[in-house]
Amino acid sequence: MATLLDPRRPPAFCPGCAHERCLHALDRALVQLGLSAGDVVVVSDIGCSGLMDTFFATHAFHGLHGRALTYAAGIKLARPHLHVIVTMGDGGVGIGGAHFLEACRRNLNLSLLILNNFNFGMTGGQFSCTTPPDASTASGFLQGLEKPLDICAVAAAAGAPFVARSTVYQRGLSQLLSDAIAFPGFSVVDIWGPCTGRYAKRNPMRPEDLEEKMAQLPTFRGPIPGNRRPEYGGQYRALSGKKPPMGPTQFCIETDFFPAVDDRREVILAGAAGNRIISAGTLLAHGAVAAGMHVTQKNDHHITVMKGPSVSEIIISPVPVGFTGVECPDAILAVAQEGVLRTEALLGKLLPTARIIAARDLSLPPVSAHTLKVDFSAHGIRRSERALAAVALLARTGDPITVEMLRAAIARTLQGKALEESLNLLARTETISLAP
Repeated sequence: MATLLDPRRPPAFCPGCAHERCLHALDRALVQLGLSAGDVVVVSDIGCSGLMDTFFATHAFHGLHGRALTYAAGIKLARPHLHVIVTMGDGGVGIGGAHFLEACRRNLNLSLLILNNFNFGMTGGQFSCTTPPDASTASGFLQGLEKPLDICAVAAAAGAPFVARSTVYQRGLSQLLSDAIAFPGFSVVDIWGPCTGRYAKRNPMRPEDLEEKMAQLPTFRGPIPGNRRPEYGGQYRALSGKKPPMGPTQFCIETDFFPAVDDRREVILAGAAGNRIISAGTLLAHGAVAAGMHVTQKNDHHITVMKGPSVSEIIISPVPVGFTGVECPDAILAVAQEGVLRTEALLGKLLPTARIIAARDLSLPPVSAHTLKVDFSAHGIRRSERALAAVALLARTGDPITVEMLRAAIARTLQGKALEESLNLLARTETISLAP
């Protein structure tokens, strides 16, 4: 008989483990569907269910506990022709519950097999999200304090279009798995089977005992008519093909300048919300890219939309940048006290060759760098213009970009009123003295 199991890695489950029955049922289902090893990816979770991928001669991925569905989603979106099958225990479902709900809601064409043995078998037999409250486990009385999760009811409520429940002993399990894998959307199969190494020692159960407990719950055996809808991956590809690319990929920056510097430069823009720190940093970056330099821009996280980032770090290099962190800046453009406070540690690391361009009203710690204090208000420069004005003053030094590079970056990226105001600001900064 044909098989996709790896003959070099025979199953290594505990004697009588339900997972081994699932393993062979899944193998029969894959063979029944006529799939080859190269057609299938088995993505496994942590725990005894995480051994499943090692026994198949297919593609495989083994990740962190509760996160298997996230990896599977990435694989399926990147390689939609593959059949991606996720094996996860009841422990993984509980730990990765948010990912489980999102997978049901999203409806990406994945098959999730939940090897439900009612406990964390690999770590000592502690209770899981599906452990019956009257069971005896290594967790003492704790499972009696929580209502067990009905995986199928939750999956159906969250929008999964194919939901099924079975014991490992029921006839037709391999056909059920085949139906789930062939289904054009997200499918969930909750497969009950005892953990002989832990759970069954404290809670002896026969196949008919499992059947009796399952009969007390709603029956789920396949498609949920009310949840049927287009599969996520196909819809995504159809819609994304009609949309233009987002962000900087909308245009290509032509290399039409010679580099202004021959080696790496690190520049920090330090300001506050409303200073347009990111925009000014992006224009500096564009100017350098137009000279064929490699550039990274890293901005600090702003907690709320109205607060805004206060620091933007720019690295300009003739070779690719491996690490985007700035450790010893060549220039700091400080336009607000908040940014000074955020970069105080870096200010203390400045070398004597470094440069600071700062608003005159700021309080700076003692530094050995060349410092230029600028009275922006005296030149009619608003707070929202300070960051770009500081970049313009830096460009006048010709290091790391020139004024011509900055002007070209402004012309490429801005339009209408923003373009007009930025070019006007660039002209006004030419009257500011660069003398300390």
